[in-house]
Amino acid sequence: SQVTESGKISDNNSVTNEPLLPAVNISEGKNNSTPIAGINLAPDEVRILSPQTGTTGEKTTNLIVQYNINSQVEVKVNNKSIEAGIPTQIQRDEQQGIITQVWYNIPLGKGDNRISVSAGNGTPVIVGLKVKQTANQISIKPLGDPRVTADGRSTINIEGEITNENGELIKEDALVTLTAAAGKFVGADEDEDRLGFQVIAREGKFTAKLQSGLEAQKVRIRAAVEMMGERLEVRGESENPNNPNPKSPLQESLEAFTQIEFVTYLRPSIATGVIDFRIGARGTNFWGSRRDFLLPDNEDGTAVDLRGSAFAQGRVGEWLFTGAYNSSRPLNENCNGETQLFQSPQFCDQQYYTYGDSSTVDYLTPSKDSVYIRLERTSRVEGAEPDYIMWGDYNTTELARGSQEFTATSRALHGFKGNYNLGNLQVTALYSPDVQGFQRDAIAPDGTSGYYFLSRRIVFAGSENVYLETEEINRPGTVIERKALSRGPDYEIDYDRGTILFRKPIRQTEFDLFGNTLVRKIVVTYQYEGNDTGDTNIYAGRLQYNLSQKFDRESWLASSYWREDQGNQNFELYGADFLVPLGKNGRIVGEYAHSTNESAFAGLVTGEAYRFELNGNIGSSINGRAYYRSVDEGFANNATTSFTPGQTRYGANLITKLGENTSFQAGFDREINFGTAPQLLNQSELFDLFSPNNIFNTGVEAKPGSRVDNSLTTIRGGIFQKIGAGSLSLEYVNRARQDRIGDTFEGSNGQFVSRLNVPITQSLMFRAQNELGLDNSDALNPNRTTLGLDWAVAPGMTLRLAHQFFDGGLLGENAITSLDTIMERRIGENTSLTSRYSIVGANGGMIGQGAVGLNHHWQIAKGLRVDLGYERILHNILGETAAGPRFLQPYAVGQSASSLALADGESYNVGIEYSPSQNFQASARFERHTGGNGNNTVITAGAAGKITPALTALVRFQQASSANQLLEGLEDTQNLKVGLAYRDPFNDSFNALLRYEYRKNPSAIPQTLLFGSGTGSNDHVLSFEAIYAPDWRWEFYGKYAMRQSTTDLAQNFSNTSMVYLTQLRARYRLGYRMDLALEGRWIGQPSADFHETGFAVESGLYITPDLRLGLGYSFGSVDDEDFTGYRSNGGWYLNLTLKVNELWNGFGRQRVTPPQQREAEVKAVGETIPTTTNTDTNTVSR
Repeated sequence: SQVTESGKISDNNSVTNEPLLPAVNISEGKNNSTPIAGINLAPDEVRILSPQTGTTGEKTTNLIVQYNINSQVEVKVNNKSIEAGIPTQIQRDEQQGIITQVWYNIPLGKGDNRISVSAGNGTPVIVGLKVKQTANQISIKPLGDPRVTADGRSTINIEGEITNENGELIKEDALVTLTAAAGKFVGADEDEDRLGFQVIAREGKFTAKLQSGLEAQKVRIRAAVEMMGERLEVRGESENPNNPNPKSPLQESLEAFTQIEFVTYLRPSIATGVIDFRIGARGTNFWGSRRDFLLPDNEDGTAVDLRGSAFAQGRVGEWLFTGAYNSSRPLNENCNGETQLFQSPQFCDQQYYTYGDSSTVDYLTPSKDSVYIRLERTSRVEGAEPDYIMWGDYNTTELARGSQEFTATSRALHGFKGNYNLGNLQVTALYSPDVQGFQRDAIAPDGTSGYYFLSRRIVFAGSENVYLETEEINRPGTVIERKALSRGPDYEIDYDRGTILFRKPIRQTEFDLFGNTLVRKIVVTYQYEGNDTGDTNIYAGRLQYNLSQKFDRESWLASSYWREDQGNQNFELYGADFLVPLGKNGRIVGEYAHSTNESAFAGLVTGEAYRFELNGNIGSSINGRAYYRSVDEGFANNATTSFTPGQTRYGANLITKLGENTSFQAGFDREINFGTAPQLLNQSELFDLFSPNNIFNTGVEAKPGSRVDNSLTTIRGGIFQKIGAGSLSLEYVNRARQDRIGDTFEGSNGQFVSRLNVPITQSLMFRAQNELGLDNSDALNPNRTTLGLDWAVAPGMTLRLAHQFFDGGLLGENAITSLDTIMERRIGENTSLTSRYSIVGANGGMIGQGAVGLNHHWQIAKGLRVDLGYERILHNILGETAAGPRFLQPYAVGQSASSLALADGESYNVGIEYSPSQNFQASARFERHTGGNGNNTVITAGAAGKITPALTALVRFQQASSANQLLEGLEDTQNLKVGLAYRDPFNDSFNALLRYEYRKNPSAIPQTLLFGSGTGSNDHVLSFEAIYAPDWRWEFYGKYAMRQSTTDLAQNFSNTSMVYLTQLRARYRLGYRMDLALEGRWIGQPSADFHETGFAVESGLYITPDLRLGLGYSFGSVDDEDFTGYRSNGGWYLNLTLKVNELWNGFGRQRVTPPQQREAEVKAVGETIPTTTNTDTNTVSR
């Protein structure tokens, strides 16, 4: 069909291949012997055969129209011409002079729709259709057995359905987003630009396949859907009494959950390892660690060394055994020779992103010492967690349950841990020796991604837990949301400097849908290397009696205990908690905690904390919530969510539905503060080299300040009215304050809070909120006006522009402006910011994206995405709160996050990502913060791609300064990496790598500010290495590297040094059982008169395929005039190396699969093919 620009359809249309609707009897051909109409139609006359005026539950309709054969018609829906792409079909009846035309699946809007058809200048014919807003539902479940082995390969099928309010499958296609707490979905992702995994539900049904991971655990799966081209009304969401405001345009998503279980994989046993025995001159092991080669304190003589390493995994009865051992180094030792908890790849572990394949690495045996052992089985108790005992690195997951807050402990530790189920009783115990000092820091972000300096240097690698906490701006201690972040996907950390750089900017504020102004805080807990750890340890345990372990109906009673001996400081925590479901959506949670802590300021301190929460539905239209929580001033726990010591808060909320679009809300809340606030920071002492309170002397808790003794009683009530797609609400709030120390928080104030939400278009929502005080302005809740626009730029993503004015109170005349990308909060099962983005595959995967972290991106074209953000705070938000004063500080230690202030200034970021194909990917982001307390510029950029099929290139640049408050004097830290890799996919005989790196101020720390300006450093590193194997006998390897370092200690003093490395190796195989190798190495630093030379030659004989005997000679010398002078050593050595293929009693031995028997083939004599043998080439041809 041809459609004109005005929407008119010409009479010389071609016929589509779509069949006409069976409701219309039209025969083929131009001559219709059975006329459809008994009379001819005039040129300006139109007849609509279908649909008829009425109500429908479908969001599309088929339109059948008859008009004169010489006329043109125009079709409009809601006064807009229909689109040209709508399928149509025409039937011509020359005898009657009539055209019958059908349009298929014309989209309709919600509510009333007006379809008009006109011919020429005739009067339009109108049909009215009302689309009934049906409430859709989604369900999801596993097919068959919900348990699958945790082997990293097995899959489980998931199916789901989308139905309307009548329980019928919907007819429209829908895009379903799937996310899982563990494992990965396999198959084709229907929209790779979205977070999660997408499948299409056709005619209401969809299926997916989830591949298991390697850890036995329960896995929660979520399915969310948004109709293609439509928005759904979600059953229950608009009636949710906890959310009196309508959802933003892209939050109208349907969701459902299910649970599966990855069970322990009792795999066939496997074992691998090596045992090395060496006799030779002491300190001359050239092939070993360089730090042990030619040590100055080595004595002359012969050394006998026996070293071994092994890994084994396999079934032992009904248990799975996993173990690893290395006699020469810790299992977690990384490429820099450093040991950490939970070894995982960071940039130092992947020096060459451009080299490698699409394989992945899983660390199965994390341990900071030389041993890892784990025995595990699937519990005999249905639905229970696995039984296991282990020695190695672990997290304290069992001691941080959903019912725990004050007794919760989230730590990364090393040592013993066990978990066992005795019927419904679950027992967990752990022991960790030699723990380091434990620190908790809270940092106020500045709107950029970093660098954020911790209060300590020399952080124990892998021990950190990083969170983003959100709380009300004037209610310190009430955490609204807490997100756990993951190293790698969400941030990178420099353990020596104690710095964190996030993958995305961290805003200071956030406007939630309830109208509250929220502030974000970065909370980091970690271990740091103390001066003398001494005999330190942790003992802990938990007893949990599970009343029910059914999905979404879990309930338990439990008690926990934690004791930590830190030498001069001890800490003890114990308590009890319970969780019981109440009805379909409610629950009861209770908790008691008691702590004993040795304070640096108050000595031995004890305290208690209580928590009780009750929420649920009363009937079908009332939702209620009651709560009580109290924390003694002396209570302490730095390994859990932030709280304010010395605070009690209790209250209740009740929301009831008065009609289909009307609800009423009432609430009561009382807060009592009776603790000691942190002492105000003296900024002049912070950077005074001779002050005991400078940044060199950070404690584990804040110094006590002034007392607080006040209370706040809040009574509120309001009504909410939904008007079409918009809403209007009015609420009255009365706040009565009592201050028993001063008059700052004294008085009573009434306030009207009005909210308006108006949809401008289907994707654009206008929001307004006004808080108007009737009497004197409340000290912490002044008159405020907030205006905002929500723009649905993509499914699951909204771009929000908001501005808030303050007037009165302690905040004075202030304003906050924000432009940010709001993601669907439940897009993933975990709460990390970017962990839904995979960084795997060849060339380092999405390396630019991984380095820059454009997770909140907006796709403007295929392969092109942008990321935007803006925030402006007019003045510093300082001064008093009910919990104590707020002031500017680099970090708040311990549980003193309530003292963090908001700094003035503006911050913005612009990011772009371009990935036209798998062979090229690039991304860049610019961030800038300016304010009265300092400036910070963050630049991150990265690109990776194939120049030719054999040549791959990588470039990465990073620049940032300090993002902490008051640390504005630090110089920028810059890092540039450029890499080239050559690897011919068709000929692997030659491979080469070229690397250049530039580092500026890589070691700058806040303590640098104590020594004044002029301190800085620059490093240039260039290296080239190549390997060449012309045939199976010869192999040549060479490497050359140089580093230039410049250090500026003052404006008139600078020092530059060069370090060189040259390494060459040649290997020749005399046969399949003998080889000969020669290698030499030279390291020199001319400016320090340092030279080191070493070489070795060795010949080896494979006595068996697993046993090699080596005989060689090694020699080395060191010329170090500044320290030890000249020294050298050398001598012959004998080496015996055994490859380990099995352990005790054949455990781990890989049995050869016997040849499979083949069915006999009977052929006719004439079909027999003669066989000839070529004796020269030892091949058989047919």
